Amino acid sequence: MLHTPDNLNRKRDISFCVLHPDENQAGTASALLEGLDGIDHVEHSNDHQITVHYSLDIVTLEAIEALLVDRGFHLDNSLLQRMRRALIHYTEENQRRNLGCGRGESNCASKLFVKQYQQREHGCKDARPSHWRRYL
Repeated sequence: MLHTPDNLNRKRDISFCVLHPDENQAGTASALLEGLDGIDHVEHSNDHQITVHYSLDIVTLEAIEALLVDRGFHLDNSLLQRMRRALIHYTEENQRRNLGCGRGESNCASKLFVKQYQQREHGCKDARPSHWRRYL
């Protein structure tokens, strides 16, 4: 099954800890994330939660959260939120690997097209067995 861009668009909520000197972490985080490569849109409904729309072939939720933590934001680390994030990280990493993306690589769409091209029947392949091709 060939993945279309609609299958790669994600919409995820990121919750922040309420105990932080910046009472409007969501507003500050949305201003930081808006316009980054792979992030289509960021919206915040309250001071402690944002909704991020992004493209999975360019960026993952794990990378977005790592950027936020690196910049000093405190994510909500309740048990339910940690389990939800772990499940999302696992599924996104598996989907990226199925698309041909390695860990930490960005924009793997070209690898997907190369893989599809290699599997398609065309006249550029050598029909001889590999042990015969080594002797010529």
